[in-house]
Amino acid sequence: MSAETATEPILDVRNLQTAFFTDKETIRAVDGVSFDIRRGETVGIVGESGSGKSVTARSIMGLVDSPGRTLQGSSVRFNHLETVREYASKFPDRTVDLETVAADYDPVALFERETIDITPAAFGCERAGDVPLADVVAAGYGDELGLVEEDDCVFVTDGNPETPTEITDGFVEITRLSGEPRRRMRGGRIAMVFQDPLTSLNPVYTVGNQIKESVRLHQGLRGEAATQEAIDLLEAVGIPDARRRVNEYPHQFSGGMRQRAVIAMALACEPELLICDEPTTALDVTIQAQILDLLADLQAERDLSMMFITHDMGVIAEISDRVNVMYAGEIVETAGVNELFSDPRHPYTRGLLESIPGQQSGDRLQTIEGNVPTPNEPATSCRFAPRCPKAFDECDAVHPVPVPVEEGTDDHTAACLLCPGDRSTNEAVDQHRRRNARRTGGDTE
Repeated sequence: MSAETATEPILDVRNLQTAFFTDKETIRAVDGVSFDIRRGETVGIVGESGSGKSVTARSIMGLVDSPGRTLQGSSVRFNHLETVREYASKFPDRTVDLETVAADYDPVALFERETIDITPAAFGCERAGDVPLADVVAAGYGDELGLVEEDDCVFVTDGNPETPTEITDGFVEITRLSGEPRRRMRGGRIAMVFQDPLTSLNPVYTVGNQIKESVRLHQGLRGEAATQEAIDLLEAVGIPDARRRVNEYPHQFSGGMRQRAVIAMALACEPELLICDEPTTALDVTIQAQILDLLADLQAERDLSMMFITHDMGVIAEISDRVNVMYAGEIVETAGVNELFSDPRHPYTRGLLESIPGQQSGDRLQTIEGNVPTPNEPATSCRFAPRCPKAFDECDAVHPVPVPVEEGTDDHTAACLLCPGDRSTNEAVDQHRRRNARRTGGDTE
């Protein structure tokens, strides 16, 4: 299967774990997050402040600063055939042919190691022998088995790495990137638009100079060619009189224009995936609508994949194709945008929707009592239980895992002990309990 087929996600996030290690505690800001993004699709990430949305984005971009780090077992695959071929050509010493390595692969040996605290269930498998080699090396365990080197980051699953043009399938594992491969990925293939454009724009350089820097680094353009590209990008994001504006400084732009300039900088590298971290939060509602329309137009023109982070359910409804609802470092519900709004299953999702003005009866706006907890311990119960109006005794004893909300509906999942909804509560709780047991002590036969 080609890495660019319609059903293959361009970004595949699996069991992403990012923790911050302080003198007092370990904060599990992102705790086992899994989702994917397909070509040309917009996936929304929504939740309250402190849910882990921005840390998820920064983990993908490799922008997590000390004392934080992405943990072993995390995997972020970039499934883009052109990128795999380019990286195999430019970084042959960091490229691995998995078909060759497969001869030495013994999955049972991995789970027998005392230093490895993981089970086959973490890879979605019942038995160790069923765990794919690609999943093991992507999650960072190939090093343990001596199958790959520490710096290896390009994995070819079909084709000959020595002849990159003949590669037909593979992936770049983003969590293993460093140095030049990371620089090429960050900006060149995946770009990010931050919430406050003033934190992305240097006040002592003109907007044009800052765009030209990206163009020079990633496209190799210089002089008049780089200037013209900067002007074209400003025009593409709807900034009038771009030829004059390219020589102005950030303080001479309005808030909406600064955000457009930041989007232009992100597009300067012609990325395949654009991560937008609450890009409309600081804007008034009129400018917010213009930026959303701009992003939708650019996505259609450039066939961009997009990850859109926000706490605003109204924005999610307008721009997203699929939605992941995050709470305390975990994804608690995943669904298509229409289904999420018409049939939310997790009590937290319902609470977010009910807090939208106009969605409730009476004069008083609905709220979710309490605050998002700090996830400083491994999850052994439902983290939302203290705030949940549907909580019952088992919620304090069993950690819910994402399951289909109804049998046979894999495209809509919720991490709630009340799901699957077509089973009794006791049966649903037992299903979650069994899945947790497999993750902590699965069969390695």
